[in-house]
Amino acid sequence: MRRKGLACMAVHTVGTTDTTENTGNAGNTGSAAGNPGHPQQPGRVDLGPAAALSCRECGHRTPLGPVFACAECFGPLEVAYELPAGDPEALRERIAAGPDNIWRYAPLLPVPADVAEKPNLNPGFTKLIKADRLARELGVTGGLHVKDDSGNPTHSFKDRVVAIAVEAARAFGFTTLSCSSTGNLAGAVGAAAARSGFRSCVFIPHDLEAGKVVMAAVYGGDLVGIEGTYDDVNRFCSELIGDPIGEGWGFVNVNLRPYYGEGSKTLAYEICEQLGWRLPDNLVVPIASGSQLTKIDKGLKELIALGLVEEKPYKIFGAQAEGCSPVSRAFKDGHDVVRPVKPDTIAKSLAIGNPADGPYVLDIARRTGGAVEDVNDEQIVDAIKLLARTEGVFAETAGGVTVGVLKKLIETGQLDPSGETVVLNTGDGLKTLDAVAPTTGPSATIRPTLASFREAGLA
Repeated sequence: MRRKGLACMAVHTVGTTDTTENTGNAGNTGSAAGNPGHPQQPGRVDLGPAAALSCRECGHRTPLGPVFACAECFGPLEVAYELPAGDPEALRERIAAGPDNIWRYAPLLPVPADVAEKPNLNPGFTKLIKADRLARELGVTGGLHVKDDSGNPTHSFKDRVVAIAVEAARAFGFTTLSCSSTGNLAGAVGAAAARSGFRSCVFIPHDLEAGKVVMAAVYGGDLVGIEGTYDDVNRFCSELIGDPIGEGWGFVNVNLRPYYGEGSKTLAYEICEQLGWRLPDNLVVPIASGSQLTKIDKGLKELIALGLVEEKPYKIFGAQAEGCSPVSRAFKDGHDVVRPVKPDTIAKSLAIGNPADGPYVLDIARRTGGAVEDVNDEQIVDAIKLLARTEGVFAETAGGVTVGVLKKLIETGQLDPSGETVVLNTGDGLKTLDAVAPTTGPSATIRPTLASFREAGLA
């Protein structure tokens, strides 16, 4: 909810320097909300170019630490940097020489320089698919690409954000990784904890898709179902983090949230690099909490500030499911306040009724000339099948939302199809089989004879 009297969104200032020395203090364990459960470890931490935490509302700076809320105004904190100065071409070459994962962008992330040498799932650098057949179906003439993050280690973009959170957890001395999750994050935390040597304990709504439950549980950590919606789960975690039980726990999307969110910037970095270091005209991004969309915008602005891409206008469009569309409703009504809703949609990975970054999504959509739109469950299923039929990509329901919204944006004239467009698929359709199973199956069941094959009309 928008705080009265405060700036809509504090502009992130990108400083540049030839050094990556970190002056943050891991022992900043004062009274800031969101700092419970941190083992006291005063001293300097190595999080690469990260210089401090900056409030998005009032701009107040806080030393690096496991804090997520501003002590001055309780606004959300995000990482501020001293990014590498110098020749953009040299930085592009340095990135290209890096590993084929998100650590190629380590100079732009809150991670130590030797991050690639540590045990981590090493997600990222997933395919950017030139979607010509889908473009013809939708009438996109300026070029259409699908950024397919189903190729990550646990088959969703959440591996990106968790990888960054793991490095922060190491820096601050946590021993347990935790989260509240709509499914994909639970699996990503479980896998990353197993790989990195942390204990994990994650919390999910009790009625998630079976595939996501199994995937979250198989890594051997504790998986706890909560009776209620994701927002109920999140409230429970807020209580747990303030209790002595939570001592030593790093909640990736709570007290480690400022670092965790930076993982989504790597989507922006990769898209621009894979396009030949240029900005697309349009991006269509799913909205759950809204953090992914806001961090993609942050990443684009950083690339412009560093001279890695040529500055030009771009539009960002948010995509929601109609059964959980508080940001879309606020955008259409011209409101700055996002009113919470009770989710009712097959797109459970996006079913956050009270999205923390909702107001900032509105700011970005309006500032860039984009929009926030929604589609119903039937349109989601149709879009999943459309993407699969045209490009061979089986998206989870969130991908159905983005493709369905792209189709709707074009039909309603909100998105110019002559511009180069990138649409995000953030997860694998094998995780949400229930969404398409009722209307998808064999074309025919026949006897093992040619005559039976002909009788079925398939010859």
